[in-house]
Order: sequence, then C-alpha cells, then structure tokens
Amino acid sequence: MKFKEKRFPKSRIGTLDVFAIGLKRHHVKALIEVDVTLARKQIRQHREAGRAISFTAWMVKTISQTVEAFENVHAYLKNKRTRLIFEDIDITVMVEREHRGEKVPLPYVIRQTQLKSIGAITAEIGSAKGRKLGAEEVAMNSSRSSVWANLYFSLPGWMRRLVWNYFAIAPRQAQQMMGSIIFTSIGMFGEVRGWFIHTSVHPLGIGAGSIVKKPAVIDDKIEIREFLHLSILLDHDVVDGVEMAKFIARLSENMESGVGLS
Repeated sequence: MKFKEKRFPKSRIGTLDVFAIGLKRHHVKALIEVDVTLARKQIRQHREAGRAISFTAWMVKTISQTVEAFENVHAYLKNKRTRLIFEDIDITVMVEREHRGEKVPLPYVIRQTQLKSIGAITAEIGSAKGRKLGAEEVAMNSSRSSVWANLYFSLPGWMRRLVWNYFAIAPRQAQQMMGSIIFTSIGMFGEVRGWFIHTSVHPLGIGAGSIVKKPAVIDDKIEIREFLHLSILLDHDVVDGVEMAKFIARLSENMESGVGLS
C-alpha cells in the first residue's frame, strides 16, 4: 500500500481552533444572491482608464460603508448587558500566499477601512500579496510576534481554546488582533453554483462565492446578468433580527448600485 504523509502548515491549526470556537457563536446565517453586473462593468471601465481597482477591495469598502450605517452589526459582546462598538472598522481578508512550498490562506487585517479609498485598499491588498513572509509567520500583519505565535501553536488544543475564550470576553484585544469583520473570497475561485458557508469568530462574517451568469427580469425584460453568491454571518447576541434584515438589504442595494464606483 503506497501513500505519502504531508504535514499541515501551522496556520491550519488556527483554522481548526476558529471552527471549534466559531461553532459556539450564535451566528444567524443568510444566503443571498446579489446582481453585480453594474459593479463589474464599472470596475472594468476604471481599469481601462488606468485606475487599479479590484473587486475584492471594492467589496471591502462597500461592507465598511454599509457597516457605518449599522454599527451594531460589528459590535463585540462585552457582557450580558453591554456591547462594545469600535469607531474603526477593521476588516480581515484572507490572502493566499505560498508558505513553505504550499499555498495557504493567511489573515490580513485592513485597518480603518472607513477612511480608505477603494484604490488605497486595492494597493494594500496587492502589497500584502507581494510581501515576503518570514518562515514562522502565520498572520500577515498581526501585532503578535512569531515567538508568541509559536508558543500558541505548541500548546495542546484545550489550552489554545482557552486563549480564544479569553478573546471572547476581551473585545479590545480581539479587535487589536483580528478586527471585528472578516471577508473571505476563497469561494469566488471556480464555477460552483452555490454558497460556501464559512465559520467565524468575528461578530460579522461575509463570504463571497462564485459569480455566475443567469437570466433575470430587468424593467420587464429578460437579461443575462452576473450574480454573486454571498453568505453572511451575524452575531445574534449583539444585534436583533430586524436590524440584521435592514443591514443585509442595504448591503445588497449598495452592491447592486455599484456604490463608490461612479
């Protein structure tokens, strides 16, 4: 019997812990389709005019702009009666990098997205993708040193879970380490007609799936449009159902209108 043995990268241990803790969160999940035909057309026009704008950066900015109007959706629960809402909207994105010979998604926190333009976010993500990684690096711009990271990964599982449980009751430290929102676009690679339902430890998690062409009725006419599959996780401990629905509706409107691109 032939086989080969491959070791997981250290970042994979963190992924397992995120799933273990994330499953305990009271996230409400929404699976929606968003017509991004106009937005993609406008992004192409910007590129043709020599302005570097990525779809991912536009998504990050659109999420940030929508969260500004519904600040509770990215709040951390401080205790049973209090939630902590940070002024800065820090969003974690997953950047695929080659690490020790393997391609792995590593978290990168984009700070103060509410103050940055789409172009600036595009440049920052591009810089993160091109930056050389240290051999022991597992988070691209974490304030934690590699020494602490190595210590964390050397701990047994139950002790690592205690670290995450600490962040659950220490919102300031959690915000400093990973922001309050995560946006993952790993599901955009491929032609799967469906949703990737991710797990998160953040108050707000948004996952982009594939973009597919399908017919839709526009002004009583059938047209071929481009639809993005989007999965949204909202923490029911910090925001109620009505505000969740309003946030999702506004996010959909902003995306379909190509907010910030005209």
